[in-house]
Formats: sequence, structure tokens, C-alpha cells
Amino acid sequence: MKIVIASRNAGKVAEISGILSGSGVELAGLGGFPAYPEPEETGESFLENAVIKARAAHEATGLPALADDSGLEVDALGGSPGIRSARYGGEGLSDEQRYRKLLGELEG
Repeated sequence: MKIVIASRNAGKVAEISGILSGSGVELAGLGGFPAYPEPEETGESFLENAVIKARAAHEATGLPALADDSGLEVDALGGSPGIRSARYGGEGLSDEQRYRKLLGELEG
């Protein structure tokens, strides 16, 4: 059986491949599907966003799909940035800029 992992992140694909090694399942990342359109993550939870990504990957490839979504939840910030971790502070910021923004908010 072949399953597509709904990610272009090589590290994430390698991690999931390692977990499922020896299972007899053939895995493919989205790197092998350049025409795959990235879905808009409109969910209100990590689970909802993972389902959106898995459904989009299945529709684009015709294969069963596996997806995950994650982020950083900081108790002192009421769970922020949460599902918006990748866009925390605005589009176009580097990870370093996001870290600095987060630390600035924690320092008050």
C-alpha cells in the first residue's frame, strides 16, 4: 500500500517514514507531486488543519494521505501562538524574528 504524507518538509517525511519503517507501507512526500496546491489552513485546531491537509493531498494524488499539524502553545500567553505558530508576528518573518517576538511578549 502506498500512502502520501501531506508535507513537503523532508524532516517530517523522514520522521514519519522512520516510525512506519518495517510496516510494509510505501510512503511518498509531496515533493513527488509538484502540482499539489497547498490548502489554506482554516481550521480552529491542529486536528482540523491536519484533516484539511490530508484531504487535499488525497484529492490531489488519489492516494490515502497522512498529515499532521503542530505548533507552540505557551501557557503564559493563553496558548498563543497555537495554530498560528508558522505565521506568528506576520507573514515573511524568519524563525529568529518570531522567537524574538515571543520572548519580548513573555518579558512583558
